[in-house]
Amino acid sequence: MQELTPANIVERLDLLTEVSVALGDGHDIGTFLDRILKVAKSMTHADGGTLYRPSSDERSLCFHISLNDTLDLYQGGASGVSIDLPPIPLYDQHGNKNLASVAAYAANFHQSVNIADVYRADVFNFSGMRSFDQTFGYRSKSILTVPMTNHEGELLGVLQLINAKDRDTGEIGAFSDTDQRFIEALAAQAAVALTNQQLVVQMEQLLEALVNLINIGIDEKSPYTGRHCQFVPELTMMLAEAVHETPLGPMASFRMSDRDRRELWLAGLLHDCGKITTPVHVVDKATKLETIFDRIHMIDTRFEVLLRDAEIRALKAQCQPGANRAAIADRLASEQARLRADRDFLRQANIGGEGMSPDDQERVRRIAAVRWTGPDGRERDFLDEDEVRNLTVRFGTLNDDERKIINNHIVVTIRMLESLPWPKHLKNVPEYAGGHHERMDGKGYPRGLTREQMSVQARVMAIADIFEALTARDRPYKKGKSLSESLHILGKFALNGHIDPDLFDIFVRQKVYLKFARKNLDPSQIDHVDEAAIPGYTP
Repeated sequence: MQELTPANIVERLDLLTEVSVALGDGHDIGTFLDRILKVAKSMTHADGGTLYRPSSDERSLCFHISLNDTLDLYQGGASGVSIDLPPIPLYDQHGNKNLASVAAYAANFHQSVNIADVYRADVFNFSGMRSFDQTFGYRSKSILTVPMTNHEGELLGVLQLINAKDRDTGEIGAFSDTDQRFIEALAAQAAVALTNQQLVVQMEQLLEALVNLINIGIDEKSPYTGRHCQFVPELTMMLAEAVHETPLGPMASFRMSDRDRRELWLAGLLHDCGKITTPVHVVDKATKLETIFDRIHMIDTRFEVLLRDAEIRALKAQCQPGANRAAIADRLASEQARLRADRDFLRQANIGGEGMSPDDQERVRRIAAVRWTGPDGRERDFLDEDEVRNLTVRFGTLNDDERKIINNHIVVTIRMLESLPWPKHLKNVPEYAGGHHERMDGKGYPRGLTREQMSVQARVMAIADIFEALTARDRPYKKGKSLSESLHILGKFALNGHIDPDLFDIFVRQKVYLKFARKNLDPSQIDHVDEAAIPGYTP
C-alpha cells in the first residue's frame, strides 16, 4: 500500500474539482460516464476498472465500460466496442439477493467492498475473474467496488477498480482507506450529476410527450390537422437546415446550434396547438353548407318539393276540359329541367373552390329569391340569408365569421404558449410558433408584424405552413396541388410581400421542396418543375 503524500491528496482534490466543473458542461451521459471511470482509475492509480449500469428491469448489472491498461483494453462507453459479457444477476431464481458477486453485493446493500487479494478471499465467488485471468494471462489482485446511488437511494451504477499500482514501482497493492473514501466521494458526486442529467433528459422527454399529447388530441379531433402538425415541423427543419448550410447571400450569417434546432422543432410541433379549441365543424368544413351536417340535403329536399308541385300543377291542368296536354307536358319538362339544373348548380357551388365568379354568385341569389311553400304552409324564399351567405363564399368553404374563428387559433396558440414557463433555451418557442401567419409586408395576423420584426425561424415556418397546406391531399375541401402549381403560388407570394423572398430562393435553389415531396407527397403530385417559370425566381 503506497503512502499518500500531501501532493497526492492535492492532486486528487484537483481531480474532484475538475470533475465537478466538467459535469455541468453538457448532457452527454455516455461521455460523462467515461470520464468518471477514467478519473477513478487515475485517482487510485488502478490498472483497470469497470462501470456497471442497472438493466432496464433493475434485476441485473450490465457491463457498461471496461478499461485495462496492461491488456490495452477499452470496451463499451465511447469506444464503440461492445462488451460481450453476460449481465450479473442481482437476484437468484427465488428472488433472494445475490451475495456471491462482489458487484451485486455492493449494489444490493449500497456498501463499498475493498478486497486486498481476490485469490485469498473466500467471501465472494471470483470464478469468473479467475477464468478471465487464465484466458488473458492476467493476475487480478486488489479490487475496490463502490455503488453509485442517488438521493432517493436508487442504484445508478457500480464502480469497480482492479489492481492498485504503486506510482513509483508499479507494484500491485491494496486500495487504501483513503482511496476508498475518495472514490466514494467521486461516486456520490457522479450520482448527483447523473441524476441531474437524467432529470433534464426526462423533463425534455416529458415536454415532448406533452406536445405529442396535444397533437394526438388535435389529430383525434381532426385527422387533417393532425397530419399538418407532423409535416410542418418536418418541412420547417428541412428549410432551416438548408438556410444554415447556405454560405453566400443575405442569409449566409444564419446558423443553428443543436439547442436552436430543438427549440425550432418544438415550435413546429406546437404551431397549431390553438386548434384544439377550434370547433370541428369549422376546422373540417368540407362544403359551404356544412355545419354538424351538410345542409345541401335540405335544399335537395326543397327541390323535390318544387318538382312535385310542378308535376301536381301540370296534372291538374291536364285534367281541365280542353287542356292541351302536350303543351302542358312540355312546360313541365322545361320547368323540371330548370329546377334540376339549379339543383346541380347549387350542389357544385356547395363544394367550394379556388374562386367563385360574380355571375355564379348572382345566380345563387336569383335561385334564393324563388318562392316556395314550406311544410308549415307558409310561403318563403327558397334559400334563407345564412344559406345565401355561405353558398356565395368566393374562396374555399369558410364564410367571414368562420374564417375569424379559424384565424383565432393562432391567437389561442400564442396565449397558450406564452402562459408556459419556458426555460431559457426554449424561450423563443412562442415567437416562432406564433408568427407563421404573419406576412413580410405587415398585412398578416394576429400582430401585423413586418419582415424586420420577425425571426428567421418564424419566416421559415410561414413558408413550410403554406407549402404543406397547398400540397396536402387529405383536406376535405380541396385536392392537393402539384409541385409546379404550389411553387407558382409561392412565387407570387414572394413577390407580393406574403413570404420572405430570400428564404423562398433557398427553398427552390436547394430543392427543399423536392426532398419533402419525394418523402411525403403522392407521386401524382410530383410533376416537372420549370424553375425558370416560377414567378420572382431566377435560377
